[in-house]
Amino acid sequence: MHQGRRRDRRPVHHAEPARHEAPVPAVAGTDVVIVGCFSGRQKDFAALMDAAARELDARGARVVGRIVQRRGVSAGGARKMALPFSARTLLTYGKVREAALLCEKTAAGAAVFVTPLTPRQRRVLTGMLGCPAISLAEITAVD
Repeated sequence: MHQGRRRDRRPVHHAEPARHEAPVPAVAGTDVVIVGCFSGRQKDFAALMDAAARELDARGARVVGRIVQRRGVSAGGARKMALPFSARTLLTYGKVREAALLCEKTAAGAAVFVTPLTPRQRRVLTGMLGCPAISLAEITAVD
């Protein structure tokens, strides 16, 4: 019996659609929540959060809350200390939920991260937090 021709099973490569990054929203006149992710060895995290609050205040934003994620020192050693908890969110799932609740409770217009964010982290965190997630480095780079 004759078999019909089989389709070629090689994967089809589709062109990746161009992703346009959303512009960094202006923080002037906006209520913001500051989010920081710090190593357990970094003792001056409170001073870094205060400096970020002063920078945002100078740009016309009003800080309505702060979330700090501390990464403790584990038996695994220092090599993991520089890595984020999650490549998608930078934070643990519990801290993301805590930040989302704080953003909702304070009606924050943005969540400003002290550490730099990748474009993917910005997209994921914006969806999870319910407000734009931006890094302080992006805000200071606008000038």
